Amino acid sequence: MSTQNITEVVKEKYGQAALRVTSGGSSCCGAAPSDGHCADPITSNLYGADETGQLPDTAVLASLGCGNPTALANLNPGEVVLDLGSGGGIDVLLSAKRVGPTGKAYGLDMTDEMLALANRNKAKAGIANVEFLKGQIENIPLPDNSVDVIISNCVINLSADKDRVLSEAFRVLKPGGRLAVSDVVTKGEMLPEIRRNVLLWVGCIAGALEEGEYRSKLAAAGFGKIDVEPTRIYRIEDAREFLTGKGIDVDALAPEVDGKFMSAFIRAVKPVAERSCCGPACCS
Repeated sequence: MSTQNITEVVKEKYGQAALRVTSGGSSCCGAAPSDGHCADPITSNLYGADETGQLPDTAVLASLGCGNPTALANLNPGEVVLDLGSGGGIDVLLSAKRVGPTGKAYGLDMTDEMLALANRNKAKAGIANVEFLKGQIENIPLPDNSVDVIISNCVINLSADKDRVLSEAFRVLKPGGRLAVSDVVTKGEMLPEIRRNVLLWVGCIAGALEEGEYRSKLAAAGFGKIDVEPTRIYRIEDAREFLTGKGIDVDALAPEVDGKFMSAFIRAVKPVAERSCCGPACCS
């Protein structure tokens, strides 16, 4: 598929997810139980009750992430945070609370339905230091060196041009700024047909990078202090019911994929440029 086609498919999928939540359903990638909450091993149980209890139900139900970047990003009062692919706004709203009234939380999304839902959630939550922007994560509509922290929750893997995403993230971060994203990565190479089958399980997640490739792309974009920390390793038994329902021979698939897909927390830092020295006076 072309980059444009991938973008359109993602936009349609997430637009439909927002409409399902708005009409009282679930945004789940796979099957959801009758109470509307996701039961799959990727998107479930990512947030504590102390976090979700502060937010509108529609913000929680619209979450399609694979982690909780706000809990791991060490946000500080007064910081400016940007969430790439902010969806219904759950991570933006949580970030806004963490950075406080002297800070700011931006959410960037390309889907009109998700942006409308996010703004309704913002109004319900009564949080002022939040702004949702329309745009693509490959072309971030913010100035250079304007953001302290970039977070994202299983969205970078959806992009057909991850190098461009990471380059843009590097551009808008201030020197010393941090990238702290949750994403799905693979451990080791897999046959294309295996990857295609597993994508039926992960549903919302496409194009997951191999762990080493993720590190290489971050380094190529200019980032330093790169760390990939697994947070959930997916076992084939987690997906047995879902895959079987899709007509897949789970036992034949198991040896090739069991434990090779994982959610990870990915950290990196935009280095602070070393000051050039023109003589004894400036070095003293």
